[in-house]
Amino acid sequence: MREFAKGQFTLRQAPRALRLIYAGFLLLAALGFVTQLGFQIGRIGVTPEAIATYYRGGESAGVMTFAKTFGQLLEVSHAHAFVMAVIFLILAHLFASTETPPAVKSVVLAVTFAGLLGGLIAPWLTRYVAERCAWVALFSWIAQGAGSAVLVIVSGWECLVPRRGIPDVGGAGTGIEGQYLPIDRARR
Repeated sequence: MREFAKGQFTLRQAPRALRLIYAGFLLLAALGFVTQLGFQIGRIGVTPEAIATYYRGGESAGVMTFAKTFGQLLEVSHAHAFVMAVIFLILAHLFASTETPPAVKSVVLAVTFAGLLGGLIAPWLTRYVAERCAWVALFSWIAQGAGSAVLVIVSGWECLVPRRGIPDVGGAGTGIEGQYLPIDRARR
């Protein structure tokens, strides 16, 4: 984390060992998002009608389902609010340290955050306000999915493909850590 505190930290200039750690995290996060998508498609459905039925109850494919209770929504919201906040914080930090133009960063981060927030609020709206609020869930899932994909792919690319002209520094224990990087020169 101390690397992020430095104003000029970029993923491509980070030592190889650090970039590999971040790439491993990004891979696990991507797997988490894929399983989330599988859950949304397989269990809930991706039409407003299916989403409304999942939260409000009703009949779906000949099977009767019950409305989600206040306690069930509270339990899911509680867990997701904490976990998604931490995942977003880490992904946003990694993405902020890419060489992506600042305006693009702002848009991608805003869309992703809006998707996450909408994903937390939409089940409550769908269950207790109106069936048509399922559209909020659907659009939130699309925003979160697209934004998260950009965060993971761009950050992963910069972790695994160092910029030309910058030596690929080995990292801790290699004896060559930071020899050519401006952020490490300041420590000497």
